[in-house]
Amino acid sequence: MTENGNLPYKRIVLKLSGEALAGPQGFGIDPSSAAFIADKIKQVHDTGIQIAIVIGAGNLWRGAGGVKRGMDQSTADHMGMIGTVMNGLAIQDALQRIDVPTRVQTAVQMNSVAEPYIRLRAIRHMEKGRVVIITGGTGNPYFTTDTAAALRAMETNADIVIKATKVNGVYSADPKKDPTAVRFSHLTYHEVLAKKYEVMDLTAFTLCQEHKMPILVVDFWAEHDLYEAVRGNHDVGTLIVAT
Repeated sequence: MTENGNLPYKRIVLKLSGEALAGPQGFGIDPSSAAFIADKIKQVHDTGIQIAIVIGAGNLWRGAGGVKRGMDQSTADHMGMIGTVMNGLAIQDALQRIDVPTRVQTAVQMNSVAEPYIRLRAIRHMEKGRVVIITGGTGNPYFTTDTAAALRAMETNADIVIKATKVNGVYSADPKKDPTAVRFSHLTYHEVLAKKYEVMDLTAFTLCQEHKMPILVVDFWAEHDLYEAVRGNHDVGTLIVAT
């Protein structure tokens, strides 16, 4: 860890989609993608910022598809929770290969492969400089991993939730379709809801709004955007706050 305490955030929760691990094939776990993710996280970890990661499982299983085919939603959602543990273990392996100390915790009990999620233990790990990958969603069906990220941010007293995407923030329109689309460096919760910008699922977003948890939307795949964003560079990403 090389930087001092002048950074805008001491502790972050990074929300990653499962698809980030899929690689060019679009499904499964690609070791090269895991290594890429680990390198990005290490950039932030080396600043001294404490990091918790919440990851989805869309690369392995999408519960909505099962439900459409008649599967019970609780069953489908529990399958997704198990998928997040697999993804968490893959990222842990990639991080530890580059000497970043990491712990995987899960809201779904799997004592032989990961610690149970315990709020104070997660905080203590981060205080000791370990990256904590929190898997298993909320431990309950009917909630997305976006909601899990918002909830864990509240519980661990994080300063911000960072939503990792493939776009450099929130735009006035789809920048891939509209060349005149403008990136917002700053939005309020009210503006996001009024304009119906897609940031997180509504439950997660409302939770952040009610507890005034800032949200930062950033392009995870750009070379240095995540690193610059956590250092307070407003030329990347979109910061969403109360006012």
